[in-house]
Amino acid sequence: MAEEKGRAGGYVASWLVKLLLSNGYSIHGTIRDPHDEKNSHLKKVEKASDKLKLFKVDLLDYNSLSAAITGCAGVQLIEPAVKGALNVLKTLVVVSSGAAVSLNPEWPKGQVKDETCWSDAEYCRRTNNWYCLSKTKAESEAFEYAKRSGLDVVRVCPTHVLGPMLQSTANASSLVLIKLSKEGYDEFENNLRMIVDVRDVAEALLLAYEKPEAEGRYMYIAYMIKSQDLVEILRKNYPNYNYPKKFTEGKEEEKLSLEKLQKLGWSYRPIEETLVDSIEICRLAGLLD
Repeated sequence: MAEEKGRAGGYVASWLVKLLLSNGYSIHGTIRDPHDEKNSHLKKVEKASDKLKLFKVDLLDYNSLSAAITGCAGVQLIEPAVKGALNVLKTLVVVSSGAAVSLNPEWPKGQVKDETCWSDAEYCRRTNNWYCLSKTKAESEAFEYAKRSGLDVVRVCPTHVLGPMLQSTANASSLVLIKLSKEGYDEFENNLRMIVDVRDVAEALLLAYEKPEAEGRYMYIAYMIKSQDLVEILRKNYPNYNYPKKFTEGKEEEKLSLEKLQKLGWSYRPIEETLVDSIEICRLAGLLD
């Protein structure tokens, strides 16, 4: 049976571990400290005791990476910081970000952005958008590595990831929902939000690994929704929270395409399910009190 390795303790990676275990995979997971209590949720996942092996890894240390990757047929990476150790692999799935796609002022106005669009590195520098710059450069390095090595490197670009967490605490992805539900702003910008459920991202990552026709780059996006419409869904389910009193229209934003990923057979859950499950995690963590 093929084995899969990823940085196991993160938000997306935790759901990927759960999905892979349920599909019969054995997993080599990399984490900074296998004994850290914040990673204890991984050991509670069904089949983890038999199928999950965690490695303490420094992404810049070849020897520690080599030990974690040995015996694996595929790797899912957050950052393409691995070099020679990857030569033994058949498939590499690199998790990039929608931030590596969306920031391009030269993209034709009104044209839907697809996998051919890249964020402009120089524009990111001029505007001090270091997050977008780092994601763009990291994915570009993975792209160049694929060309040099001949390895099958699939790059995936999730947008704003929401949904439940396997960890015991909420994360930064949920901050926008906390702000919209709790702060009671007099005005809030009605911008377009690109949302995908963390469970659907895990399913899409598995498709990218298992499907022989998967190649190149994929946008991971399920919904494009205005902040005001998002709030109306939340208000229907949680009418007593302190939502913004008024929304103001911001600049028009180009939409993103999910057509290529759907051709692999990907489907996604209703956005109401994603939002409600996200809010429940925040509520149980006491973040909406």
